[in-house]
Parts: sequence; structure tokens; C-alpha cells
Amino acid sequence: MKKKKYEGTIKKLHTNKIFLNINHLEKGKYKLKIICKNRIIKTTHFTKK
Repeated sequence: MKKKKYEGTIKKLHTNKIFLNINHLEKGKYKLKIICKNRIIKTTHFTKK
């Protein structure tokens, strides 16, 4: 299986909450990286069943 990279940017948030909707992702294990100024500030893993 070929790995895919999905990337997005947000210009400005009006709140301090971010929601990630994973409905359209296939079942499997994923890694989420939060980046600020080209530095990874948080990495987490999650599984969609």
C-alpha cells in the first residue's frame, strides 16, 4: 500500500478549538503531526476502526 500525505493550512482561527473529521478516511492507523514554524510541537497516533 502506498502512503499518502494530506496537508492543509488555516489562515486564521476565531476560536481555540480545532476539529478533525475522519469520516472519509479508510480504516487503519494514522499519525497526526502539529507543526508551528516548521517545528513539530505535537505528534499523536490514532486508529480508525
